[in-house]
Amino acid sequence: MTETMRAAVLHGQEDVRIEDVPIPRVGEGEVLLRTRAALTCGTDAKVFRRGYHARMIVPPALFGHEVSGVVTEVGPGVRGFSPGDRVVAANSAPCGACDFCRGGRANLCDDLLFWNGAYAEFAAIPARIVAKNLLHLPPHVSFAEGALVEPLACVVRGVEQSGVKQGQFVAVVGTGPIGLMFVALARLRGAEVIAAGRRETRLSKARALGARAATRVGEGDDLAAILRGQTPNGRGPDVVVEAVGKPTTCQAALKAVRKGGIVNLFAGCPAGARIEVDPARLHYEEVALVSSFHHTPDSVREALRLIAEGLIPGSAFVTDEAPLERLPAILRDMGTGEALKTAIIP
Repeated sequence: MTETMRAAVLHGQEDVRIEDVPIPRVGEGEVLLRTRAALTCGTDAKVFRRGYHARMIVPPALFGHEVSGVVTEVGPGVRGFSPGDRVVAANSAPCGACDFCRGGRANLCDDLLFWNGAYAEFAAIPARIVAKNLLHLPPHVSFAEGALVEPLACVVRGVEQSGVKQGQFVAVVGTGPIGLMFVALARLRGAEVIAAGRRETRLSKARALGARAATRVGEGDDLAAILRGQTPNGRGPDVVVEAVGKPTTCQAALKAVRKGGIVNLFAGCPAGARIEVDPARLHYEEVALVSSFHHTPDSVREALRLIAEGLIPGSAFVTDEAPLERLPAILRDMGTGEALKTAIIP
């Protein structure tokens, strides 16, 4: 008889079911993980609402990608991992051979392998991820904190792309988990951080993480003017990170940044979205427009270091815990409750 486990299966738009499915068998180079914590994520909420992700998941499919746990079985050829090891797995791994990998931009790998299946009692980690992006979790780091490595790795790379430096004024638009991670990392680099968002509880969290100002912005407010007004002489921030994913806030970020500044459109906008760019301003004021996608093996390791050394407080971002059976309801309610990230405990 095939052994089964409880797992979340995405069937389509707003259709996630907790089902009994076969426990995965591990093959060459693979590892079977006993899931100890799987974190909810804004990307998972979007996938739940849309019913798919063009690059990462096609239903019906196992779901979830921020995970940590304990190795229960290793496949042939696995080195460096044994049953009983506490580990954290990233949700992808690059090929290491294409032009982008060789050029130091592994996040743009032509054959980037994605993995889903965190919301389950067990997870089979593909061989390439085992080889490149499966890391040992230090004993003092909780499983929930460990699962935070993947989203933090994306922000680590975003901060690097934005060139954040000590003494700069950095504006973060959006105070969800990703925006708040930007606040924490920018402060860690010695920047003066300005946060803008809609919910006072999240703004309070931004202040607790070191933001010098955290302002509530409502419908119709001039976001660009608000951000400029919180910098010396109204000159505008040196860096603006857009962590909302709306054309209106992208537009405001471009208007707010100072001469010679950098705008990082970090959050993905809906397909087909358009924004206006003033090429004269980009040219004569040397405003740089960048965007950051995903993470690299280096940023995954840096994220784990930051968490392990206590430089990024995992407890500030993982604010709730729930059993697997509650996942569909949690996904439906994401964005309306007070929790930032919920640790799903299968």
